[in-house]
Amino acid sequence: MEFTPELLKLALTLLVTGCLAGFSAGLFGIGGGAIMVPALYYVFTALGYPAEITMHLAVATSASVIIVTSIRSAHGHHKRGAVDWSLVWPKNPLKSWGLWIGVGALLSAGFLADKLTGPQLTLLFGIIMSVLALQFIFGRPEWSLAEDVPIGIAPPLAGISLGGLCALMGIGFGSIGVTLMILYGRKIHQAIGTAAAIGVFIGFPATLGYVISGQGVIGRPPLSLGYVNVLGFAIMATATFLIVPLGVKTAHRLSQEKLRMVFGICLLLLALNMIRKVAF
Repeated sequence: MEFTPELLKLALTLLVTGCLAGFSAGLFGIGGGAIMVPALYYVFTALGYPAEITMHLAVATSASVIIVTSIRSAHGHHKRGAVDWSLVWPKNPLKSWGLWIGVGALLSAGFLADKLTGPQLTLLFGIIMSVLALQFIFGRPEWSLAEDVPIGIAPPLAGISLGGLCALMGIGFGSIGVTLMILYGRKIHQAIGTAAAIGVFIGFPATLGYVISGQGVIGRPPLSLGYVNVLGFAIMATATFLIVPLGVKTAHRLSQEKLRMVFGICLLLLALNMIRKVAF
């Protein structure tokens, strides 16, 4: 492939975005997707790729990088005792939130994503992120749905839906999972660590699904497998791998109140900007 200024611009943009995504993955347990998806969307749009697939490319490439950020982030939080493995992978795998979330991610990325248009995916991302962000900003620690995270029939029923939604948005489990676990009585640091671990179960199947569903699509960037851009994965995964530990250290130095507020404001700004791109 010929080296051009356009490719240099793309590579530098991906490098900076990867660093920001890695920091956010460690800090918030969100896998970096909340930052990567908008950034990749703007990059692919600016480089002139078809509007109908730019969001698909952004979501799919983000999902692939989430594999690396989630593993790195989960490892850092595990060393600090902040991952509840009984939710991620209990003795009975059929009760695992990770397993059923992974099933949902694969089904959504492999069979549903290419049925949605680019603007529809973008709007979905913006609306869901806005709702989650508002809960973090204005929610109160005393707000709760129950004393603990449900098990039993809940993982297969809710897990498939949540995994599918995360895969469509190109995000790890943190953006949704941290909110839910807090509402079910978990402290934010444990919620972040556990969500990071579950994010691995989204990244792998979602990436596989997007590779399959994007086969033969016209107008994709060079070095793409399905909807997944390999250049984007390589650069951003390397950057996030190196930066995630800094985010983890920062997370454990901040109070729960400050962490919730920063998390919510960042999500809201990104989400509103995505809605603006579609509506206006």
